[in-house]
Amino acid sequence: MLPASLRAGIWMTGAMLSFTLMAISGRSLADKLDTFEIMTYRSLIGIVIVLAVAFYAGTWRQFSTQRLGLHLVRNLFHFAGQNLWFFALIYVPLSQMFVFEFSSPLWVAIFAPLILSERLTLTRFFAATIGFFGILVVVRPDFSNLPPELIAAALCAIGFAGATITTKLLTRTETITCILFWLVALQAMFGFIMAGYDGQIDVPQGTEWGWLTLIGVCGLCAHFCITSALQLAPATVVTPFEFLRLPMVSIVGVWLYSEGLEWQVFVGALVVLGANWMNIRAETRSVQNTN
Repeated sequence: MLPASLRAGIWMTGAMLSFTLMAISGRSLADKLDTFEIMTYRSLIGIVIVLAVAFYAGTWRQFSTQRLGLHLVRNLFHFAGQNLWFFALIYVPLSQMFVFEFSSPLWVAIFAPLILSERLTLTRFFAATIGFFGILVVVRPDFSNLPPELIAAALCAIGFAGATITTKLLTRTETITCILFWLVALQAMFGFIMAGYDGQIDVPQGTEWGWLTLIGVCGLCAHFCITSALQLAPATVVTPFEFLRLPMVSIVGVWLYSEGLEWQVFVGALVVLGANWMNIRAETRSVQNTN
């Protein structure tokens, strides 16, 4: 059998594909619905899917309110990160958008030892630091004049890091079915409150429902894959796999949106991939030595 860290990587590949399809769908809806409305409708679709699958598989009895407080914290982090992500997605080229998001492993590496009691080894810290410098190679930000969309792209990574860490805590006692149920239920509630604060919520029309359904399905698939990966490996090992999304979304940006593709993207990708590989090898050796 493959090492747990590599099996976690396979799950994360599924998550990367799902997030890429979500980016395409989000851009298609950008001029039709605001981010809160997108979150509301995608979560309502997600509720239908989760309930249907749970009743079909007989896992609906796994729904539990035992750790509702932690579910609430987890989904506040995710809701904030996801809305910032959808906002930045409209204005920022995909390659730059995703590399800002990829600073999330650095935040996980910093906070996971404090919250999850995972060891912050020198290798993990070094890998996260190298990955962050790879991101800077790609984005080359002007820190003296950062526009709101780039700030949103940077902050969404902190939201996703918080969601990753709290998800890891939940996997210790909760099933994937329970985690996904509270994901869509709480996200729908948050989205409805925020989308309706001005007294008006737009209703999707025609093909907009198709894009929303794709976002809903891909969102659930991504979270299922990430949760499955977190059950197999530490958070500081799982999250760097997301760096592999960079070349994928860069190609999509060029192909669908005629975005420029600069050589720095590939240099930065090689740096973060090297950091990711170093982290995986160290974790695999650690598991083998333990066994």
